[in-house]
Amino acid sequence: MQKPRLVASDVDGTLLAPTEDVSPRTAAVIARVLADGVPFVLVTGRPPRWVPRVAEQAGVTGYAVCANGAVLYDIGADRIVDKHEIPAIALHEYARALMTAMPGCRLATERVGETAMDGASEQFLAEPGYTHPWPNPDSAAAPRGQVLGKSAIKMLARHPDMTSGQMAVAATAVLGDEVAVTYSSNNGLIEISAAGVTKATGLADVAQRLGVAAADVVAFGDMPNDVPMLAWAGHGVAMANAHPEAVAAADEVTGPNSEDGVALVLERWF
Repeated sequence: MQKPRLVASDVDGTLLAPTEDVSPRTAAVIARVLADGVPFVLVTGRPPRWVPRVAEQAGVTGYAVCANGAVLYDIGADRIVDKHEIPAIALHEYARALMTAMPGCRLATERVGETAMDGASEQFLAEPGYTHPWPNPDSAAAPRGQVLGKSAIKMLARHPDMTSGQMAVAATAVLGDEVAVTYSSNNGLIEISAAGVTKATGLADVAQRLGVAAADVVAFGDMPNDVPMLAWAGHGVAMANAHPEAVAAADEVTGPNSEDGVALVLERWF
């Protein structure tokens, strides 16, 4: 493609090195992207409260698409611009279906306030027995009724004896197109959003706000939750360390996140 008018990147396994930092080389090319007047958008499964540290390292202050497209966050203003929630009554229905399809799974829910840290101690609630695939010191344990008691931007399910892929197949079989089911970890975790909500819909919203066509967007990702975005963008780039589904959806495969794969592509233009 020609020089992109918007750059979008997943965070974990893509923009961040295995040390969970933005490398100096990647930070330098992002600075050149921004200096050229091209927006750089973070598109992540992370909630807004986990974005500022990455944004500071990357030097970006614009929009971030969070929670797999369920939340649009203005980094510089520290403001939740838009969100797509699953109503509490639906959360209970989905939970019953998941327990039938995957006995023994444990559930959690993610919520947001008006800012990234608004009510942070209550944004992530997990029922007893839910184990995190990554360190999550800001989570709170609660009975299932409380976990499902209010509308949420995302429901998460964990199962100790299933892979994420197996869980996604089982969940989709019972929930169908009532929700969007995806995963960003291979460790027995699936993430459920409102129907039609993906990273692609979140990024399309940003592109429309900025007056950029999909054909002029380059997007980077590595996991199944990135697939819709990679397919939507004019040029989708999968990391060498990417899941096979992300590789299949991409127009190009770059180096791994451990070798500045994002920078390798962007340095063609910036």
